[in-house]
Amino acid sequence: MSANPVNASVFADERLLFEPVSPEANALEVIFAFPNTYSVGITSLGYQVIWASLAMREDVSVSRLFMDISEPLPDTADLLGFSLSWELDYVNILSLLESLQIPRRSEFRQNSQPLVFGGGPVLTANPEPFADFFDIILLGDGEDLLPNFLNAYQEVRGASREEQLRRLAQVPGLYVPSLYEVRYHRRDGAIASITPSDAEIPPQVEKQTYRGNTLSASSVVTQQAAWENIYMVEVVRSCPEMCRFCLASYLTLPFRTASLEASLIPAIERGLTVSHRLGLLGASITQHPEFEAVLDYLDQDRYDDLRLSIASVRTNTVTPKLARILTKRGTKSITIAVETGSQRLRRVINKKLENEEIVQAAQQAKAGGLKGVKLYGMVGIPGETDEDVSETVAMMTQLKREVPGLRLTLGCSTFVPKAHTPFQGYGVNPRAKKRLQRLEKALRSQGMDFRPESYNWSVIQALIARGDRRLSHLLELVRDYGDTVGSYKRAFKELRGQLPPLEDYVHENYDGDRILPWSHLRGPLPPETLAKHLADAQHAMNLT
Repeated sequence: MSANPVNASVFADERLLFEPVSPEANALEVIFAFPNTYSVGITSLGYQVIWASLAMREDVSVSRLFMDISEPLPDTADLLGFSLSWELDYVNILSLLESLQIPRRSEFRQNSQPLVFGGGPVLTANPEPFADFFDIILLGDGEDLLPNFLNAYQEVRGASREEQLRRLAQVPGLYVPSLYEVRYHRRDGAIASITPSDAEIPPQVEKQTYRGNTLSASSVVTQQAAWENIYMVEVVRSCPEMCRFCLASYLTLPFRTASLEASLIPAIERGLTVSHRLGLLGASITQHPEFEAVLDYLDQDRYDDLRLSIASVRTNTVTPKLARILTKRGTKSITIAVETGSQRLRRVINKKLENEEIVQAAQQAKAGGLKGVKLYGMVGIPGETDEDVSETVAMMTQLKREVPGLRLTLGCSTFVPKAHTPFQGYGVNPRAKKRLQRLEKALRSQGMDFRPESYNWSVIQALIARGDRRLSHLLELVRDYGDTVGSYKRAFKELRGQLPPLEDYVHENYDGDRILPWSHLRGPLPPETLAKHLADAQHAMNLT
């Protein structure tokens, strides 16, 4: 089995926060890959935690593999795993499979070759565009799912590939795509049905949710990481706000908080023995019920050399105390997700926020010594009008007027539909491209920093987010054509008549009766609940 070059100096720089064990004689040979460079992969908290879990099992011998380097790989492996955090990294999965001389498609693999499994947020949300590349996909949180998978594999080790997959498909959260048949109304039409191959295969696979209050923390710190020497601690998981477009909230429900005494403080203390750079992670960390106590802990004089980074914060939790401590610990700005300046549109998406709160948060940030505030916005939200875009400009203008001297940045994306959210059926609004340009012109003329995400790449994100498994053929072509936006258009042209057009995947609004590619995969909330949340949003759209 060929491999990327081993770079011992890179791995020697790692400071581990766990104790790897020596594998037993007949341990499973596992290759755990991240489809990007080492510096990117080792910065992924999810990848770190799963690798450490594997390395602490006596019945597993694990080797890491990245695009640029690897640890020594076994001649033959039982399992090859991928952690996929970004959709477009799929091209690197195909490259790594080829470098290991493993067929890209599961249907062509032999008994002598490893089972290829994958996990991570991309595959949990909608694995179907990538389904033909994987033997097994782990849906959900790794804390319980990974041990259950490994224990079940030990029981079928040595059986034929077909028998292994059939028996593993019985484990909750393990999705074996090849055991489900997708039929279409016509070759380039909508999905007609998704059914298991026989009565012994579960008709639905449910995402597995870890419900403990001991959350993740870095297992390794290294100066080679993209965020140099950062030690990361997960403060909360999911988000209680439940904005109706938000994958990070809906897919990861329920909202869980790390125990202050049993998880958060011990994790922080452990990390600060090897690094002075701390990252607090979570979609809504300041909504941890004891976040004030975390701040007080980090405000101690013994941490005066600490550099603190935090994720996006909720507007009404920005206080002078928070700003003062962040400033004291080397942070110069905070990030707030506001989505839009339109109060009407915020009601549509369930964003519980008033413009006055945004102004107050900016004032509090400045009073505490912070130099800047970055706001996250979005265009193309379902129900959006040109007037809503004007209100975003007005909000930013008001902020500049009422909080002079504070550096203001608006980062702005285009709405992309995500599986398992109430807005999964809405397509990308083609008007979003011009609305981004309009915001850019209006804000930059006032000297504000505007940072739009690429509309064209948002279209590609939407394609993959709502894609079905017919897209695997297109993704292979795109990879061979050079992985550009133009490559997708070229591939669609070549596959005309074999799959729906780009517009159907990306821009069309789906009705509630349509069978979606992930209809056989269940997230935290049943379809009926998502439909109710959608109805609430549509009611808000119709209010004057």
